[in-house]
Order: sequence, then structure tokens, then C-alpha cells
Amino acid sequence: MILAVVDDLMFVSKIRTTALHLGAVVTFARSSEGALAEMRKTAPSLVIFDLNSARVDPLGTLAAMKRDPALAVIPTLGFVSHVQTDVINAARQAGVDEVLARSAFSERLTEILTQQV
Repeated sequence: MILAVVDDLMFVSKIRTTALHLGAVVTFARSSEGALAEMRKTAPSLVIFDLNSARVDPLGTLAAMKRDPALAVIPTLGFVSHVQTDVINAARQAGVDEVLARSAFSERLTEILTQQV
């Protein structure tokens, strides 16, 4: 199971459609509390963060995840506008495993989800 902490409807649709095509199981969380609760319930094979989300506090969620020894081992991937170097640096400091530009995430989505099936 992959957890997507994503609230952008375009990316939710892309992820959901690609996952359905590949037979991948993706759960969506629309809040920090919901994401952390979902991770504790069933450890996902990957957590995908939309680092541009204004509603979910992806950096706070990521930092809370990395402080919890049970959750810190779960691989993370974040996507962000490539021009937002401050967000990219903050995500790396918070402990994200990989950061991709939004366009690269879209291009590599099939590959990313296939690796988790």
C-alpha cells in the first residue's frame, strides 16, 4: 500500500488513475493527523507528499513521521515546483528521501508506483 498525502485534485486523479491501471493500492490522506494515523495503522511501502500543499502541512507531517522510530523507516518521496528551492531544502532537512519536480513526478509516476506493487 502506498500513502499519498496529496490534496491537489489534478495529482490525486493522476495517481489514482495510474494506480488503478497498474493494480497498485493507494490510500489518500488529506490531513497531517490522518496521514500519521494511516501510517500507524498499516505501514505503507511509500509515502508520497505534495510539498506544495497549503492544507496538509507536508513538512510538519514529514518531520513528525521522521521523529517516530516506527515511521521513520518508511520511504518518502516529495514533489514540488522546481523553482521553490527553499521548500526543497526544507523537505531535505525534514528528512524526505527523494524530491522530484512536479513535472518529473508526473513523468515517472508509472515507474514509482510499479516499484511498490
